[in-house]
Amino acid sequence: MILPSSTPKIANLTHKLGFSIIVVILIIVAGSTFEYKKRFMGASSSHNMSPPVKVQPKEKATASLIFLHGLGDTGHGWAEQFRDFSFKHIRCVCPHAPQKPVSLNGGMIMPSWFDIRGLDPGSAEDEQGIKDSSRELQQLIAKEISDGIPAERIIIGGFSQGGAVALYTAFGTDTKVGGVLALSTWLPMNKYFTNPTNTKYNTNIPVLQCHGTSDPLVSFRWGHATNEIIKTFNPTAQFKSYSNLGHSSCASEMEDVKQFLQDVLKDS
Repeated sequence: MILPSSTPKIANLTHKLGFSIIVVILIIVAGSTFEYKKRFMGASSSHNMSPPVKVQPKEKATASLIFLHGLGDTGHGWAEQFRDFSFKHIRCVCPHAPQKPVSLNGGMIMPSWFDIRGLDPGSAEDEQGIKDSSRELQQLIAKEISDGIPAERIIIGGFSQGGAVALYTAFGTDTKVGGVLALSTWLPMNKYFTNPTNTKYNTNIPVLQCHGTSDPLVSFRWGHATNEIIKTFNPTAQFKSYSNLGHSSCASEMEDVKQFLQDVLKDS
């Protein structure tokens, strides 16, 4: 955790504040995310994005997953999970977030896709940071396409803060992708997506959103609310819940993730 002393305050505030503010409060303590694998990968020393970890399939890659980690983490832990899947033809790309100061952590520099600025109801989201990370993700998508993977065979996804960037990229930009995998996360800039006059993209692609019912950091309620928003423009989006699971993953969730990837990215 990044701010352990903040945790008791969260339980009281989650019942009083709105969706976007709750998310801001919760994500700042997300820190290392992949407890299921029991790995914590520390921050790198560079202030720039280092090359992503790539897990190559057993045979020629005909499809790709690009998956973004959570706040304070790196791509290594998730790469190990996807390596365990031992895919035949799906390449898994796990980028590392750039080192950035996080305002709510006193300006501490850590791997972060965008800034977390405050806890009060007037706190704004780091829209520019979200858009900047989205552009980084779009460049990774373009790289996979240049390497011969069609856009419709590229799934983007992420955990927590990384999942927020993936959801924004899929539905808030005109970048074509083949699906979205969103774990323990939320939809940022949700006012844009709840405005019926705003254009949404990739409205017919497969979506799998997974969330633990006991998540103390990104509330299950808000994970479910995110799915309800997505369903207004992508009605087939799936939402799976996992009893007693916190802000982490578990074996049954990983089985669902693997099955989703294999179903959407069938060997051609």
